Amino acid sequence: MEYYNYLKSLHLIFVITWFAGLFYIVRLFVYQIEAAKMPSPEKEILQKQYKIMTYRLWYIITWPSAVLATIFAISLLCLNSGLIYADYMQVKFGFVFLLFLYHGKCQQIYSQLQNDNIKYTSGFMRLWNEGATIILFAVVFIIIVKDALNWIYGVIGIILFSVILMLGFKFYKKIRERNQS
Repeated sequence: MEYYNYLKSLHLIFVITWFAGLFYIVRLFVYQIEAAKMPSPEKEILQKQYKIMTYRLWYIITWPSAVLATIFAISLLCLNSGLIYADYMQVKFGFVFLLFLYHGKCQQIYSQLQNDNIKYTSGFMRLWNEGATIILFAVVFIIIVKDALNWIYGVIGIILFSVILMLGFKFYKKIRERNQS
């Protein structure tokens, strides 16, 4: 158990860098999609640069962080296997599963954009970017609070937070559209 806190610290560091990568990669997706609508030669210059940036972020920071966070999480669970049965951990595992799905979808979008296959709008990507935020809020509150009743309220709070984010996004979109007119 002497190494438990070191493993926990490393797990947390790589979770943070994983989320940083997820937050920024989707932002780069927005820029890549918007660059595709620009006139030449600006379009080609920006697309080339964004492909390099997304490649480096995805494969040098985001993927390694996801793998290392997972390895350290499994190590922690091996050292303290009783955590697996805690109610709050079951809920956390659900959100971590959603995080892996989110990461997988980002991989798919990344691959499409690297091949100049644009299937989503920049508006969708701005909204998609909030997915990682919602998962992060949920996991942090579940892990810190742990009390069943409080994390149930926390999940309800996350849903309300999501609704507020969506409304804020729509409000911001209207302001942007008005300013472009």
